[in-house]
Amino acid sequence: MTESGRVADATGNWVDGLAPAYTRPYLRLARLDRPIGSWLLLMPCWWSVGLAGMRTDHFPSLWHIILFFIGAFAMRGAGCTWNDLVDRDLDALVERTRSRPIPSKQVTVAQATIFMLAQALIGFIVLIQFNRFTVMCGFASLIVVVIYPFMKRYTYWPQIGLGLAFSWGALMGWPATFGRLDAPALVLYAGSIAWVIGYDTIYAHQDRDDDALIGIKSTALLFGQNTAPMLASCYAAAIVLIGIAGLMAGGGFIFGLGLIAFAAHLAWQVLRLDVNDPAHCLKQFKSNRDAGLILFGAMLLEAAV
Repeated sequence: MTESGRVADATGNWVDGLAPAYTRPYLRLARLDRPIGSWLLLMPCWWSVGLAGMRTDHFPSLWHIILFFIGAFAMRGAGCTWNDLVDRDLDALVERTRSRPIPSKQVTVAQATIFMLAQALIGFIVLIQFNRFTVMCGFASLIVVVIYPFMKRYTYWPQIGLGLAFSWGALMGWPATFGRLDAPALVLYAGSIAWVIGYDTIYAHQDRDDDALIGIKSTALLFGQNTAPMLASCYAAAIVLIGIAGLMAGGGFIFGLGLIAFAAHLAWQVLRLDVNDPAHCLKQFKSNRDAGLILFGAMLLEAAV
């Protein structure tokens, strides 16, 4: 464990410096010391809201935008706590994760389970603010969330599982507006999955050596030094599919400019990628929040104008 119970790859944040000591292990379980994952979970939700706004030619519901923000952070926390419960023995074997609250004995399994349920309850309260169809879509996502932590034990493609889970918001914002799922949302979901596979492959390169030693599988190990062209393929698929979804929803010039900026950001990631530098991989991974916000901003402008 690092000094003061800090998680090895999350030092120097507000949790370490400002939060009361007794809350820190729980905030770390929820990844509030590293909120990038919550932002990345939120992006497909907001994209779907933006897509619906382009279809209706009205600025999207601010209430929906706020609800998805709260829900993404709550469910990201619950999902990470579940992941840490499932992976607690594996986390103890990996340098970057052995200082997490459960393997480092900062919290017990029972305490972590109660905390996970509390976060899930917040997510449930947020979910039931939407229409019935959207609520059912939200419940359906739990199947993917439960299965995902086990995939890296059996397949080199756990990033697909993460893509299915982290992109689910693409199937939520549209029915929150229309009460049904239509083709633009489904195409957006497919594009978001390709995006997630790409950025999580970058993230997985941080643990590549440890994963190989303990038998954990990932696309980082599968692609190896061929990661750049594979990443380019994933990102190209994401750009094309998201572009098609936007056009189907009535996106015009402003959306097109946003898509070009989004594509340029992803191309920059591919061109600069150094899979042998963990710190660089983490920085490139985190930059995907900015890429997602660029695209969402263009959707909002398109809907408003």
